[in-house]
Amino acid sequence: MKRVLFLLTGLDYAGAETQVVQLCRVFRGMGCSVQLISMIEPAAFLEELAAMGVAVMTLGMRKGIADPRAIVRLRRRIREFQPDVVHSHMVHANLLARITRLFVRMPVLACTAHSIYEGGRLRSWLYRVTDRLCDIMTNVSQEAVNRYIAIKASPPGKIRFMPNGIDMGRFAEQTGKRLNCREELGVGESFVWLAAGRLAPEKDYMTMLAAFSEVRKSCPHTTLLIAGIGPDAEALQRFSRRLRLEDGVRFLGIRTDIPVLMNAADAYLMSSKWEGLPMVLLEACASGLPIVATDVGGNGEIVNSGVNGYLAEPSNPEQLADQMRRLMSHTPERRAEMGRYSRELVRQRYDIHAIAKRWEGLYEQAAGKKRLRS
Repeated sequence: MKRVLFLLTGLDYAGAETQVVQLCRVFRGMGCSVQLISMIEPAAFLEELAAMGVAVMTLGMRKGIADPRAIVRLRRRIREFQPDVVHSHMVHANLLARITRLFVRMPVLACTAHSIYEGGRLRSWLYRVTDRLCDIMTNVSQEAVNRYIAIKASPPGKIRFMPNGIDMGRFAEQTGKRLNCREELGVGESFVWLAAGRLAPEKDYMTMLAAFSEVRKSCPHTTLLIAGIGPDAEALQRFSRRLRLEDGVRFLGIRTDIPVLMNAADAYLMSSKWEGLPMVLLEACASGLPIVATDVGGNGEIVNSGVNGYLAEPSNPEQLADQMRRLMSHTPERRAEMGRYSRELVRQRYDIHAIAKRWEGLYEQAAGKKRLRS
């Protein structure tokens, strides 16, 4: 494996994209030549990738609009770069890579899904009929793998569980930065919850705000920081005002200092309706934070209820609030113990260097099988 080309639906500050950027960094450190192609105009990580020596290109597509010319453009990019591996991420990129393979040589094509749910029956059918065009199919949580097999999006012998990985070093505790960040945000001595991610319906921030409103009734010295942007931003801010949470909820917008925010927080909060294996939960673990999250997707593979956090049913603000109060009732020493378990869990299972090595092994295994067949 000398040349790797990553294909993504888009390049934004989100979990799948963060994972690909981390893989780019590790593969470059292993001496690989890496390129990245975004189907739509890339909007994040450009300076970081340029500093690594990773070329970033776009197929010039527009969101929500099918464009068959993307096949021609992708074929041209592949012919120019001559990758040993094409690795696509997320449903649109996975399907585009498979179709393009009909028109250009790809020694190995790996396709990764990043969620337990990527759409309805049509997308499942498209995955099924194009399955033979990829060599490796993976998803980021075992629960998601099981679902894809159940809906016949990929056969049992083909799809594999491959978790996300994280660079532990970026999330080491930094007491000075914690104090400075809390002072900058004006949160004082309050208990600080952090939530980070796209403000979109599947993340269900409405449930989070409703739960936080209940928590504030008995724990008024509590703050919720929400980092991210998305289509629900205005509606969420209106809902927050309706709940009279202006002094307790801070909408921070896009932040590129998530490790600092993690260090400033006391606990992490997630209210998603569905997930794969969220990068942000791995980041919270690496930061030593206890977690309250909904029991969806791979969240239960990260949060061991009662050990490093608590799980609640999705779309159930009362239960989410109960679990938040439960965590807050623990002593600081107990919460620190929960955080230490989180860090050790990530170190053992989700270190990005170990995950990259596993990818390298999968790529080489797939290439070896093709050589045997030929």
